[in-house]
Amino acid sequence: MTRAKLWMLAAGLPLALSTALAGDWPQFHGPGGSGLGDGTKPPVRWDAVKGSNIAWKTEIPGLADSSPVVWGDRVFVTTAISSDPKQGFRTGLYGDTDSVNDSSPHKWNVLAVDKRTGKILWEQTAHEGVPRTKRHPKSSQASPSPATDGKVVVAYFGSEGLYAYSTEGKLLWTKDLGLQNAGWFFDPDSEWGAASSPVIYQHMVILQCDRQKDSFIAAFDLKDGKELWRTARAEIPSWGTPTVVAGKDHAEVATNGTKAIRGYDAATGKQLWTLGPNSEVTCTTPVSAHGLIFVTAGYPPVQPIYAIKVGSSGDLTLKDGKESSDAIAWSKQHGGVYLPSPIVYGEHLYTVGNNGILTAYEAKTGTRVYQQRIGEGGSFVASPIAAANKLYISSEDGDVYVVKAGPQYELLSKNPIGEPILSTPALAGDLLLVRGARHLFAIAEPGQ
Repeated sequence: MTRAKLWMLAAGLPLALSTALAGDWPQFHGPGGSGLGDGTKPPVRWDAVKGSNIAWKTEIPGLADSSPVVWGDRVFVTTAISSDPKQGFRTGLYGDTDSVNDSSPHKWNVLAVDKRTGKILWEQTAHEGVPRTKRHPKSSQASPSPATDGKVVVAYFGSEGLYAYSTEGKLLWTKDLGLQNAGWFFDPDSEWGAASSPVIYQHMVILQCDRQKDSFIAAFDLKDGKELWRTARAEIPSWGTPTVVAGKDHAEVATNGTKAIRGYDAATGKQLWTLGPNSEVTCTTPVSAHGLIFVTAGYPPVQPIYAIKVGSSGDLTLKDGKESSDAIAWSKQHGGVYLPSPIVYGEHLYTVGNNGILTAYEAKTGTRVYQQRIGEGGSFVASPIAAANKLYISSEDGDVYVVKAGPQYELLSKNPIGEPILSTPALAGDLLLVRGARHLFAIAEPGQ
């Protein structure tokens, strides 16, 4: 058995989804959406302001909180370049529903960066024009992360379409998916922009499009963009990325959503199961380990955590106030988090709140192990990632906290980037890639 397979078994991940492993980071939140590095050993300490343990630093034009993805020696990023130079992010903890109406002409670009040097190898403009919707102050016109299988790079820009390029930068196909008006359902004028990222599974691109009207999930042929299946979703806008989970008889696509958490057959799009209740706004991505699918959401009044057994079917909604069933290993109606997606590493499920509260649970039972504020708090929107028995947790203030994984909280280091971080980092071998508001940073120990 290979080292990659041994690592997957230890992490509780299904072997059937292991094709992207070997140091690649092919989608949002890494291989299979797990957030876990494949036997990597990223640095524990660095200082981007002073240049300590920084392999390279590359300016990325425009404004985007999409995450970098990696295959082989290339890093792929997306961005939206406004012609208004004053545009930026509004960071911090706040709860208003304002939108940013930047109606200046934009360029939506896809870039390939050399993993070893940080040199931009190619940059392609997918679309030019005025944005069709407004955006959230913490969001951008390029919030969905790209995805790649090492041959094709797929970039989704919401209302501006779905684009596929070769890894050399050749445009292969495009798809207009219509107006992706995702915002506050109480007030359609509060437009926040799309954020759900595409996922590549076998020969398909799977995309979740929850919007004000006619929400759906669909699969497209990676070769030519042909629609393979589409399933309507009785949903209001959401922002979580779907996760493909390998089961005994089929692969299922787990999706977060306000009206219901749902599972679909990856091959056909047929709905397999549904579960509620859920938060009024959902942003996190499901994660799977130990034969379970973990889904959390943190917008009141319901702030649940569910541990759903892989292979379930039908209506999984718990009855009479119960916290478990034949299909639900455990659940909680409070304690779920809003923006950072959860992560399972070893025997523990970790969640990070927007306010910097880190909570660890026994993944198989739901027993809370500890709860601890990270550092001095602040605002957190990026999802945690993990490698080498450590958690890497990024704050909007521009610091990455390294926390020892396990049943006891231990802060190992606090590492400054020097600019806001709203994107989830990526791992590429022993290289840690952190996207700040203006630059992409490659962090490595000397000699790596």
